[in-house]
Amino acid sequence: MKKKNIKLYKIFIYIALIAVAISIIVPVGWVFMASLKQNAEFYTSPWNLPNGFYIQNFINAFQKAKMGEYFLNSIIVTGLALVILLAVSLPAAYVLARFEFKFKKLINTLYMAGLFINVNYIVVPIFLMLLDWDDVVYEFFKTSFFLDNIFVLAVIYAATAIPFTVYLLVSYFKTLPKTYEEAAHIDGCSYFQTMIKIMIPMARPSIVTVILFNFLAFWNEYIIALTLLPGVNKTLPVGLVSLSQAARGKAEYGMLYAGLVIVMLPTLILYMMVQKKLTQGMTVGGIKD
Repeated sequence: MKKKNIKLYKIFIYIALIAVAISIIVPVGWVFMASLKQNAEFYTSPWNLPNGFYIQNFINAFQKAKMGEYFLNSIIVTGLALVILLAVSLPAAYVLARFEFKFKKLINTLYMAGLFINVNYIVVPIFLMLLDWDDVVYEFFKTSFFLDNIFVLAVIYAATAIPFTVYLLVSYFKTLPKTYEEAAHIDGCSYFQTMIKIMIPMARPSIVTVILFNFLAFWNEYIIALTLLPGVNKTLPVGLVSLSQAARGKAEYGMLYAGLVIVMLPTLILYMMVQKKLTQGMTVGGIKD
C-alpha cells in the first residue's frame, strides 16, 4: 500500500509540474510566434504558425514606438540600481552577520520591518518628497533634477530593495564558517580585505540569487517608474503600456507583441544563464566538504 501511495504521489507531482510548465510555455511561445506575424495574419486563426519571419515588427517597435530608447533607459536604471544595491547591502549584511556591536538588534529590527513595507503604498509620499526637493533646486538653478531623472529612479529602486537584500545576504553569511576569516587575519588581511577577497567570493551563489530577484523586480517595475518619470523618459514597462494603447488603436498587433518580446527576452536569457547558481544560492551553505 505504501508503494502504491508513493507512486500515486509521484504521478500527481509530475502531472502538476507538466501542467504548470504548459501554462507558462504556451503563452510565452505564442507571444514569440505572434511577434513574427503580419497584421493580416491575426484575423485568421490565432494559433496558426506565422507565414514567415516578419522582422519589421521589431524594427517598428524600436523606431516608431521608441522601444530602443526605453530599452536603454531600463538597462541604465536596472544596472545602476543593482550596483548601488550591492555596494550598500554587501558590507551591511557582512557586518550584521559577523560582528557584535551596540544597537545591532535595533538595526536588525529596522531591516526586518522594511520587509513588510510595500513600496507601491508609499510611492505618492516619495513623489511629493522629490517634488519638494525639485522646488528647492529650481529656485537656485532654474531646472528640475529629482523628477524625470532615471538616475534618481535607480537610487529609489536600490533603496527600496535594501531590506530584502540584506536579509537574504545576512542569512547566507551566517552559514559561512569563521575559520576562513581567522586564516585571513593570520595572513594579515584587514576586515575590508577579508570581506572583499574571502567572504564575498564565497557568497557568490547568494549574490547571484539577489541579482536575479532584484533584476526581475527593477526590470518589470511599473508604478514607481510611471510616477517618478512624468516626462519623456520612460522605462520599458511604461513604454510598453503606451505601445499597447497605440498598437490597439492602429491595429498593429505584430508591433505590440514584438514589444512584449523585447521586455521578456532579457529576463529569460538571464535566468537561463544563472539557473544553476540560483539553485545553489537557495539550497547550499558555505561549508565545503
